[in-house]
Amino acid sequence: MNVLAIGCHPDDIEINCAGTLAKCVKRGDKVTVCHVCNGDLGHAIIMPEELRKIRIGEAQKAGSLAGIEVITCDIGDVMANAANKEHRDKVVDVIRKTNPDFIITHAPNDYMPDHVEVSKLVFDASFAASVPHYETSVKGASEVVPIYYMDNLAGIGTLPTEYVDISDEIDLKLEMLECHESQLKWMRDHDNIDFAEFVKTCARYRGLQASVQYAEAYTQCLAWPKVTTKRLLP
Repeated sequence: MNVLAIGCHPDDIEINCAGTLAKCVKRGDKVTVCHVCNGDLGHAIIMPEELRKIRIGEAQKAGSLAGIEVITCDIGDVMANAANKEHRDKVVDVIRKTNPDFIITHAPNDYMPDHVEVSKLVFDASFAASVPHYETSVKGASEVVPIYYMDNLAGIGTLPTEYVDISDEIDLKLEMLECHESQLKWMRDHDNIDFAEFVKTCARYRGLQASVQYAEAYTQCLAWPKVTTKRLLP
């Protein structure tokens, strides 16, 4: 299968679904990660253009650990806009190029406005990509496929409908997360927050719910015709 995960910022995927994606690679799937925003405003000291390059590189390094292709729409932080046709068309092109069997993205009720905009962008673009005469730089129409919404940060506001056992992938997930040094080091040094431990704790909590050691949780997008009877998540 082809799997597409569309996150807002570099590191969002590692936080919420890297274990699942690593498991998809292990079963033979082609996995692509797309970041809509480039993370250029994610630091108090490093200036945006320098940080943009750093964070794109960190994301690519993280993906390489699991055999995942990583791409970006390269939109600036706080700029993602679901009503912007240029932004929507960037996501349409990603969907048409990767031809996914299912998509993972942010939930519509996530805590950050950028994440909410990306959720709406993905929902809208996944339909637009299926319309034959909706023209973008990538020709051809894609199928309308299921969307799975990632857990919100700390699980707040998420009522999972799907769980993925990532007990065998938790170490790789955390290794991928640690590639985002510009974020994790700053939080440890200046905010006294061990974000890797935060993420591991959330995975343990979801694991307890699913009677496994570690898990990632999802809510399926229940919109026709995106619903399926097939188990697509690993």
